[in-house]
Amino acid sequence: MQGTVDGFSYGLVTPVAAFLMACLGGALGLRCTTRSLRHHDSFKAGWLALGATSIGTGIWTMHFIAMIGFSVQHAPISYDRPITFASLAVAIVMVGIGIFIVGYRGATPLTLVTGGTITGLGVATMHYLGMAGMRLHGQIEYDTLTVALSVVIAVVAATSALWAAVSVHGFMASLGASLVMGLAVSGMHYTAMAAVHVELHDMPAAAGGAGDSATSLLLPMLVGPGVFLLLAAVVVMFDPLLVMGEPDWQRPTARGGYRHGAPGVPVPRRVPAYGEPAYRSSARPAARGGRRPVHRDAYRSQDW
Repeated sequence: MQGTVDGFSYGLVTPVAAFLMACLGGALGLRCTTRSLRHHDSFKAGWLALGATSIGTGIWTMHFIAMIGFSVQHAPISYDRPITFASLAVAIVMVGIGIFIVGYRGATPLTLVTGGTITGLGVATMHYLGMAGMRLHGQIEYDTLTVALSVVIAVVAATSALWAAVSVHGFMASLGASLVMGLAVSGMHYTAMAAVHVELHDMPAAAGGAGDSATSLLLPMLVGPGVFLLLAAVVVMFDPLLVMGEPDWQRPTARGGYRHGAPGVPVPRRVPAYGEPAYRSSARPAARGGRRPVHRDAYRSQDW
């Protein structure tokens, strides 16, 4: 018997909440990736790992918030916990591979396509592995063309996100990119769900209410990833380079160098010597013995 599938059992509540979680994970991941690419420090791998975990966790949380609104008439749904958490691990690992490729190989077209493809396949794998963990008294079937379309959307969305991480400047621009990423990931999810068909088996009367409901099972499982995303947001908020961007003394000049020497090093300040004007203290070092330096043009103005 063909089951009646409803992907919006709670109306717009679950799609909107899922979209917001995808945007939050995408925003944190993009900012962390940007931080690692533009500031080569000893914490580069840590920022990339935090970005990958944020994106993977955000996408996984989005998926299962949306699945709370998924129901099949006359077929209670439950989830296999090991497979469900395995889908989270797959999402983080494959997104991490894509981000680390771009982070350490550079933002060339080849690395962006390679990293985006791996990341997109990780998103699609997470989705269908999570669907494999769904338990109901029936068989889930998929439309092949719609599944292929969902995978293409995932790859394009992931590639665009990596491109945004290396090309978009400024916090507001990154916020806009995260909104686009959240929309693309949510579109991938609901495109994949449009490929679902459920063939119900004959159920014994006593089995009608067996098993945990999707809501009672998924909500406790979503607490941990949700808390992680909030903590990651706190880390991002307390990093001034992530929130405010590069300061003026760190931005490159038109000649390709930095305004005051090495990147990340502000202009050195020196206490003026006795008798030295304050405006000259930061521009020219004092001569030996504390005497004021004499400009060579001063000699030219003398009549010898």
